[in-house]
Amino acid sequence: MIPHFDHGKPEALVRSRLLDNGNGLTMHILESGFEQNRPCLLLLHGFPETAYSWRKVLPALAAAGFHVVAPDQRGYGRTSGWNDRYDGELTSFHLLNLVKDILGLLRALGVSRVASVIGHDFGSPVAAWCALLHPQVFRSAALMSAPFGGPPRPASGGRSAMTDLAESLAALRPPRKHYQWYFSTRAADTDMRDCPQGIHAFLRAYFHIKSADFRSNIPHPLKSWAADELAKMPKYYIMDLAKNMAETVAEHAPSDAEAAHCTWLTDDELRVYGGEFARTSFRGGLKWYRSATDANSVAQLQAFAGRSIDVPSCFIAGKSDWGTYQSPGALQAMESSACSQFRGVHLVEGAGHWVQQEQPAAVSELLINFVARET
Repeated sequence: MIPHFDHGKPEALVRSRLLDNGNGLTMHILESGFEQNRPCLLLLHGFPETAYSWRKVLPALAAAGFHVVAPDQRGYGRTSGWNDRYDGELTSFHLLNLVKDILGLLRALGVSRVASVIGHDFGSPVAAWCALLHPQVFRSAALMSAPFGGPPRPASGGRSAMTDLAESLAALRPPRKHYQWYFSTRAADTDMRDCPQGIHAFLRAYFHIKSADFRSNIPHPLKSWAADELAKMPKYYIMDLAKNMAETVAEHAPSDAEAAHCTWLTDDELRVYGGEFARTSFRGGLKWYRSATDANSVAQLQAFAGRSIDVPSCFIAGKSDWGTYQSPGALQAMESSACSQFRGVHLVEGAGHWVQQEQPAAVSELLINFVARET
């Protein structure tokens, strides 16, 4: 198990335990502020992370008076009960079932109401759908690094817009591909887990290249989903067609000196991630991408087209994070229509994609202030 974190105050202790969520999983959670009956905050991680990504904000949120819960989601970390085969079933990784995972976890915790559901990266759409479908349970939502533009609308013409996009990217010179479609391939897990540089060096480069430490990250809004417009993003989003992700990030791996000076993700902390993914593989997390790129899975979400999140919501990201703009129009839709009680955009200085790890004090303050206004 992940060890306890003792920050000197009883309310700041972080503990690890396992719970049956009633939806096929034994879920591993980290939690803080569990000694008393407190308002609950639920923290949902993204890829390639685990509940451990919230280690630096858990004590601060607990010290502010909350019961804070961060699970390893389906396919990740110490949570078990999911199918890890590439050819295994995919339906349990659909967003609607990931919401059921969270509802089951809350029942196991004896929690009927969450003051805020907070999601980062791929945890952001899970948090968004929790709030959209169950506003009586999830009383506010903070979405981080991946804006929610609302449920997808049915495509016109009967042809997948994503198929068209893949073909358009491949037709560029040089040819490119979208990282989400690469992550949906059979080869992606082996490419990353068994890469020549080793999983530790791969993850070090992956975290580095998407952080504020990588000075080339100067994100800006994109005009449309056109291939030539998307190709303005870094190659860890719109990859060279012939390269895998391990090869892509290796070109910009930090030097040994740069890695040693990375205070927001030390080598010991990075080994927690490397150890977990070496043990479980990346396949669980990659199944989320396979579901997101599957036409039948998308069609299930289209049934909710036009619905909005109707509890207070906000968006938080690092100022150096391309995730804010990787889905053209999503942030604007979040502000104007996808969230009926939108409370604002916060872009954090000195942070890239891993905002709660890079700038935990700033993120903690933003979350505490947001929830305090809405409860």
